[in-house]
Amino acid sequence: QVQLRESGGGLVQAGGSTILSCAASGRTASGYVMAWFRQAPGKEREFVAAISWSGGSPPYADSVKGRFTISRDNAQNTVYLQMSSLKAEDTAVYYCAARPGSATYSYHGSYDYWGQGTQVTVSS
Repeated sequence: QVQLRESGGGLVQAGGSTILSCAASGRTASGYVMAWFRQAPGKEREFVAAISWSGGSPPYADSVKGRFTISRDNAQNTVYLQMSSLKAEDTAVYYCAARPGSATYSYHGSYDYWGQGTQVTVSS
């Protein structure tokens, strides 16, 4: 069992930056893919980015490519999402997710563990 807890976010001005963190506890996150998803009001949960244990070349949603960066600190069992050039359409609840293995799937149903989510609101 893996427990995930997100932190960061809040209210950010358009064009600004912020960073989200997700700390994993319980069974070590070693060997797990970590991912970020987001869900805006009235919309489905959508993939943002994912990263394998080794890092590699993380996949990103087209909507955030070039603006968001996912990274992880395996020693701290923590994954980060650096968000910059924020837009109003980035407003959503951001969720951290984890799945065992190395495949960085973009389908939310592929992930076994989820955090409670953290709100990011971008004011225009």
